[in-house]
Amino acid sequence: MRSSWLKKQSFVIGHKPPLSWLILCLISILALIAVLSSSSSSNTDDSVSRTAESLIYTNYRRIKEQAAADYLELRSVSSGGARQKEVGLCGKERENFVPCHNVSANLISGFKDGEEFDRHCEVYKVSERCLVRPPKEYKTPLRWPSGRDVIWSANVKITKDQFLSSGSMTKRLMLLEENQIAFHSQDGFIFNSVKDYARQLAEMIGLGSDIELPQAGIRNILDINCGFGSFGAHLLSLKIMVVCIAAYEATGSQVQLSLERGLPAMIGNFISRQLPYPSLSYDMIHCAQCGIVWDENDGLFLIEVDRVLNPGGYFVLTSPTRRPQGSSKEKKRIMSNTIEGFTQQLCWTLVAQQDETFVWQKTTDVGCYASRKQSTIQLCEGEDTQSYYRPLVPCISGTSSKRWIAIQNRSSESGLSSAELKIHGVQPEEFYEDLQHWRSAVNNYWSLLTPLIFSDHPKRLGDEDPFPPYNMVRNVMDMNANFGGLNAALLEEKKSVWVMNVVSSTASNALLPLILDRGFSGVIHDWCEPFPTYPRTYDLLHADGLLSHLSSERCSTIDLFLEMDRILRPEGWVIISDTMKAIEMARMVATQVRWEARVIDLQNGSDQRLLVCQKPFLKK
Repeated sequence: MRSSWLKKQSFVIGHKPPLSWLILCLISILALIAVLSSSSSSNTDDSVSRTAESLIYTNYRRIKEQAAADYLELRSVSSGGARQKEVGLCGKERENFVPCHNVSANLISGFKDGEEFDRHCEVYKVSERCLVRPPKEYKTPLRWPSGRDVIWSANVKITKDQFLSSGSMTKRLMLLEENQIAFHSQDGFIFNSVKDYARQLAEMIGLGSDIELPQAGIRNILDINCGFGSFGAHLLSLKIMVVCIAAYEATGSQVQLSLERGLPAMIGNFISRQLPYPSLSYDMIHCAQCGIVWDENDGLFLIEVDRVLNPGGYFVLTSPTRRPQGSSKEKKRIMSNTIEGFTQQLCWTLVAQQDETFVWQKTTDVGCYASRKQSTIQLCEGEDTQSYYRPLVPCISGTSSKRWIAIQNRSSESGLSSAELKIHGVQPEEFYEDLQHWRSAVNNYWSLLTPLIFSDHPKRLGDEDPFPPYNMVRNVMDMNANFGGLNAALLEEKKSVWVMNVVSSTASNALLPLILDRGFSGVIHDWCEPFPTYPRTYDLLHADGLLSHLSSERCSTIDLFLEMDRILRPEGWVIISDTMKAIEMARMVATQVRWEARVIDLQNGSDQRLLVCQKPFLKK
């Protein structure tokens, strides 16, 4: 279903019009632009000095942007004849296509012992360009927070028969009216509820309740093989960012289910490569029945946990899947002994053990490593580099980092102090100027797109009471996050969204730590490659300056837009901010991938433009 707002503003080009008509239209538009420009010439100096705070969408600007858009459309027609050919649709076999995770191709290439489920973009060969379509019964997800607890079963890869034949799984899941899945608070846990489990963890580290976790310095958690995401769903309600990672799965994907529920998640595992996070990224790493044998590979997986764990942070291991025979007490003793040697080498302390839950804490004292009696695990040499799927390393990272600060000693608020900003190599003035820009930009996005897409304005123009509500934004991706200003501004406005902040693999090493240290979610990524997620998992994609950044790279713009289309939900939105030249090119590519697109002139005296696009719901 197409938005009525975009229907009024989109421009459809058919056969090439007569030359005389084109010339007449061009002259008229240029004359209109000249008149409007001259009427504002007295304010030229003010326009040049105007900042993003003064962006106001006036009637004057709307007239001018319409004229500019018409001019661009006519220019493309006069120079190239008919519009670019639209990209075709993929077949049914690619409904759940995840590039770089083709298990058959990986096996043929020699990857085995679990590595066939890992990410191998070097094996991935770009086939024909086509648009990944949704399943036949796909439906727009329910509005948050209802969509957190109930999803449409046709939107994910696990089938009703698989649910019914899954034994214990059906005790945690309920099919409603044969087309919905409901999630309960006890999903995947041996406790009565997730709340009881979270409270127990808090008590094990010396807190009164899970509400006090942020006060103990825990802002973000990495949840390994998260099941259905209920642990993260509960902690998100306490303003703790929990990101689920799990290996690629052919059916019943944990990552896909979590994202469908509006919870942060991405494909990732510990098989052979580092996770795409820098050293010292998370305050807690959680593994509840996650299926990883931590004492194998000479403790290499535990070393990777240590790499991304902050000083003073916690590693929680609940109900290990590999259980030795014997009494419960004997099981606990053997379990503790199997990895005790590794944890001592890593300078972890077992702070608590209760039932089948173990909690270790990473040292805050760098001197601990020099005082170890045996040093089978050495410290890494040199400074840490940006981690982007590098091979796992058998050494301890992060000990020489300026960011070696105990989580208990950081600023109590989600923001960073001036001293902490300087540790990241960022001047406070630059940081706060960027934040002010995004505060204004977020207000303007709401003003521009309300009441079409955001959850506090569910109605569409022309629809009195649409059911179910359309275009409810929950999962947001900032494709070129810089300082994470968009994320911060959205939180300040109390919008019920979360943001996956993506930082380029070629960007400064300090950018992603700056984002993660504030308790946001984030990842390192190279946009010349596919993103590690399933199709239709984001509601809004935002890219500021990304096209200009990639213009000097080896990337293809059409391939980037096809990847964006793959991960964007039907009727999802794209907001691109860039130079006029980049936006002009992007608008033509957007028509090829069948997006409805509109150019917005920011009217601030700069060369920057917005391209606002909506992905249509392609019915079969």
